[in-house]
Amino acid sequence: MSSAKTSLALIAFAFAASTAACASSGASPEAKALQAMEDALKPASAEERAAANRADPLTRANFWAKENLKDGEDLTVSLEFARALREIGSEERAADVLSRALIVHPESVDALMLLGRIQMTRGDINTAAQAFQRATDLEPARAEAWAALGTTYDRQGQHRLAQTLYQKALEIEPARTTTLTNYGLSLVLTGDLAGAEDKLRLAAANADANARVTENLALVLGLQGRFDEMKTVSRTAAPDEVVDQNAALLKGLIKPARSYESLVETPVRTAEVPVAAPTRKVETKPAAEADRRTLRGLRN
Repeated sequence: MSSAKTSLALIAFAFAASTAACASSGASPEAKALQAMEDALKPASAEERAAANRADPLTRANFWAKENLKDGEDLTVSLEFARALREIGSEERAADVLSRALIVHPESVDALMLLGRIQMTRGDINTAAQAFQRATDLEPARAEAWAALGTTYDRQGQHRLAQTLYQKALEIEPARTTTLTNYGLSLVLTGDLAGAEDKLRLAAANADANARVTENLALVLGLQGRFDEMKTVSRTAAPDEVVDQNAALLKGLIKPARSYESLVETPVRTAEVPVAAPTRKVETKPAAEADRRTLRGLRN
C-alpha cells in the first residue's frame, strides 16, 4: 500500500464516517472505522471513471486528484490526472505527476510522450527531447515519438537533423498528418519550398487535416509567387476578403526583395497569414524567431 493510501485526510474521513454509523449500528467503532477506511480507499468503478471523463475539465481534474490520492502508483490514474491538469492549464503540476509516475513506471512510453509534450509547451525543450528520445529507445516503431523528437530539433534550429527524424517517422506511418505538416514547415525553414509544398499537399489531403494545414500550404504557394493558387487553397478555410488581404500582403512583402531581412522587418498587418521565410538566408536566424515570425507553430 502506498503512502497516499494512509493519508491523514482519508483516515480522518474514515473515522468521521465510523462515528456517525456507530450511533445506529451494533458494530464496534473499530470495525466501523476499518470499513469506512476501506470504502474511502476503494478505487472508482469503470462506470464512475467514464462518467468523470465526460464531465467538464475542472470536475475531471478533481475526480482524478482523488483517485491519485487513493493510489499514486496507478499508472492509468497518473496519466488521466496529468491530462486533466494539462487541460486546465496546470502544466507544472501535470509534469510533476508524470515525473513521479515514471519513477515507478520508468518504461511507460505513454507517460514519456505526455511529459515531453507538456515540457514543450512550457518551453523546456531539452527535457522534452530527453523524454521523446527515451520513448524512441523503448518503442522504436512508434512514429509519433520520432516525429515529436524532430520538433525539438526544429525548435533548436537543427532543421536538417529534424528532417531525418520526420523521415524516420514517415517510414513507420507514411500518412500521419502532423508529421507531414511539421516536415513541410521544417523544409520551409531550410528554403526547400517545393519539398514543403509536396509534404503539405499530402497532409492537406488527409481527412483529419485542419485549417492550419491549409493555411500553411497556401503560404508556401504564395512564397513561390503563385498567388492565384494561394487564393484557391485559402478559400477553403477563410473568407474571400481575408484571402485577398493576405495574398496582397504577402505579394507586397516578397516582391520588393527576396531577402530574409526584408520579410521579418516588415510589420504584419493581419494575424490571418504570418510572415514566412523565403527561399534564401532562412537559417540565418534562430528557429524560435523563425517560428514566431513565419509559420504556424510546430505540433507533435
